[in-house]
Amino acid sequence: MESADPSTPLSEPVLLILLSLAEQPRHGYSILKDIEEMSTGRVVLSTGTLYGALRRMLDDKWIERFEEDEASRDRHAYKLTPKGRQNLRMEVARMKQLTRLASLRVSAKEA
Repeated sequence: MESADPSTPLSEPVLLILLSLAEQPRHGYSILKDIEEMSTGRVVLSTGTLYGALRRMLDDKWIERFEEDEASRDRHAYKLTPKGRQNLRMEVARMKQLTRLASLRVSAKEA
């Protein structure tokens, strides 16, 4: 899995999966649809990309399986763990700092 080092960015698919799960637990298809909606259609993950990332995040304890009351046996739901939420917060903070720096540099160049 990608490092939890604050200077190492998460891949876009991992970031979007974490953002999807930050709102509520979801099953795979719901994650795919939420990511497509969040990105206004720009990002459409393949099931291979999604389930590979979910497997790595499960192994690293960033997410865990979540038992839905009426879930079928073949449908797994996932939710963020405290470790996953912390890694998401660190990535958002890293992106905010990068965006602030970029804004300052762009503004200085335009002045």
